[in-house]
Amino acid sequence: MNNGILSVLKLSALFTLVLASPAFADENVCGPMTPAEEQTLKLQQENSNLAARIQELESRRCISVDLLRQKKTQRLKEIATDVRQQRKTVEDFQGFVTWMSANLAGYNKYIQTGSYAAVAARMLPIPYAGQASIFTKFLTQFTISLNSASLSINNYLGTSLKYIEMVDTIDPAGPIDQKSVDDLSAFADQQLIKDMYEAQNRLTAVSDLASGALSFLQSLNNFVSGTDEYWNKMKGAFRKDIDPKEKSYISESTSNLKTRAAIFNSRLKSFEELGKKQTTAVKSLAVYDELNAELAVKSGR
Repeated sequence: MNNGILSVLKLSALFTLVLASPAFADENVCGPMTPAEEQTLKLQQENSNLAARIQELESRRCISVDLLRQKKTQRLKEIATDVRQQRKTVEDFQGFVTWMSANLAGYNKYIQTGSYAAVAARMLPIPYAGQASIFTKFLTQFTISLNSASLSINNYLGTSLKYIEMVDTIDPAGPIDQKSVDDLSAFADQQLIKDMYEAQNRLTAVSDLASGALSFLQSLNNFVSGTDEYWNKMKGAFRKDIDPKEKSYISESTSNLKTRAAIFNSRLKSFEELGKKQTTAVKSLAVYDELNAELAVKSGR
C-alpha cells in the first residue's frame, strides 16, 4: 500500500476516534437532528473533504513542507477565531456566577424560614417540607460549586488569551517558524482544550444546581402565594410584622432566577458546541504533523 493511501487511512482513523469520543457521542434517536448533531455532521463532512484534498495533493506529488506548514498555521488561526467568540460567552458566565453568589444569601433566608415553619407546623406539604430541611445543605454545595466555576472561568480566560497572543505572533504571509507553530499546536492540545472542558464541566454543575434551586423556589412560591399561613407563621416566629416587600421577594427572585438561568443555559449550549468544533480542529493538527514526517522521510531528512 503506498504512502498516500496510508496517510488518508490514518486521517480517517484519527477523525473516527475523535468523533466517537464521549465529547461527541450522541444517542441515535428518531426525529429531527439537534443543533449539536448538525454540527457534528458538518464537521464530519469537513474532515472528509480534508482527507480527499490531501489525497488529491499527494496524488499530484505537489505537496510540500512549506504548504503543510501554511495549512497548519491557517488552522491554528481558525481555532483562534472560535476562541475569541467563546471568550465573550465566558465573560457572560462570570456575570451569572457573580449574580448567583450575591443572591444565595437572600434565598437562604427564606429557605431557612421555610424549613423552620415546615418542621414546627408541618406548614409545607410533603415532599416540600423535607426538601426545605435538606436545601440549606444544598446551598452550601452551591456556594462551593460557584467558587469552583469562577476559578475555572478565570483559568480558561487566561489560557485562551495566551493562545490568541501566541497565534497573533505568527504571520502566515511571511516565513513561518516551525518551532512556534509546534509550540502553539502543543499548547492548544495539552492546555487550551483541557481548561476549556474543565470550565464546561464546572459550569454544567452550576446549571444543574441552579435548576434545583429554581425548582424549590417555584414550589415554595406556589405555596406561599396562595395562603397567608406562611407569613403568619413567620410573624409569630420572629415576633415582628412582615414587610409587604418581603411577600414579593420570593416571587421576584423565582422569576429572575428563571430568566437568568434560561439565558445561562442557552449560552452554555453555545459554549459546548464551539468546544466540540475546537476539539476536532485541534486534533486535526496531528494529521499535518504525520504528513510532514512522511515528507521528511521521503526527502531523506
